Amino acid sequence: MVVRDSDREFLNFLHNELELSRADISVALRHRELDNGPLPMLLWQYGFVDLRQLERIFDWLDQQI
Repeated sequence: MVVRDSDREFLNFLHNELELSRADISVALRHRELDNGPLPMLLWQYGFVDLRQLERIFDWLDQQI
């Protein structure tokens, strides 16, 4: 799987700021490839983040634009 620099920054945010494990992130990334869904929603759907964390993710993504 190829990871763009912008994706790498996002993955670092998930790991460092939200303290998600690399294993949890990997599971969501694999499901994203299968489901073609947005990663933040997959993280929430699979229970890796709660609603507060999901909001932080969307706030972070908004700041990147």
